[in-house]
Amino acid sequence: MTSAAVRSSVVTLLLTALPYPVQSADILRDQGRSSVEASEVPELSAATKISGQASVIDGRTLWFPMGRHKVRLASIDTCELPQWTYDPRQHTESSIPKPVPCGPLAKAWLKRTIGNAPVNCLVQAYDVDGGLLGRCTVRGRDLALEMVRVGWARVNSPAPADYLTWQNYAMSARHGMWSTYVLDMPEWRRKAVDRTLARRPIADFNLLAERESEISPPFEDAHRRPKRTDR
Repeated sequence: MTSAAVRSSVVTLLLTALPYPVQSADILRDQGRSSVEASEVPELSAATKISGQASVIDGRTLWFPMGRHKVRLASIDTCELPQWTYDPRQHTESSIPKPVPCGPLAKAWLKRTIGNAPVNCLVQAYDVDGGLLGRCTVRGRDLALEMVRVGWARVNSPAPADYLTWQNYAMSARHGMWSTYVLDMPEWRRKAVDRTLARRPIADFNLLAERESEISPPFEDAHRRPKRTDR
């Protein structure tokens, strides 16, 4: 069998067997081998290194197709793919602000940052669902820190001090989701009944109206805005 036929067979097997929502275009592009240092078995230990081509599942989750490892970026959280936020600026006469696809935008930024470059992850722990948590870098750049810096991720404790410094910067500059009304991600996960990609923006508008916490600066701006009075 030729080498081209072997690669074709491997790709076919991956496309039929992958349990996570990775796009087929990502698999076809990311055929470089991933390597695992210190272990070649599925049960990875903390401080294990994973490297290779990676596909982006969402704004904080990577999938290494050749090693079949899912790694979440440690110390951050991002909007879920079906989650919507709202632009506080008035664009039309409608009383409902303009919806912003927070989750897809976070994913797109992470995917663009990685491109075709190999990703290096140092696995530090297991997440609550058994996934791997790690510090991941591309071309020497800390991916989680970069997500926080541009405003498409929020910091989870415990986190390095520079993560909080860059989060404060992103919030003050209104980068990314910090320019919108955004529901805190844990609250969204508790309350969102429909989590499909077909979720309508009005569903999150209703959740925002019943919010328990206000994490983005536009909420504070709204509280400071004087109420309109008719003369």
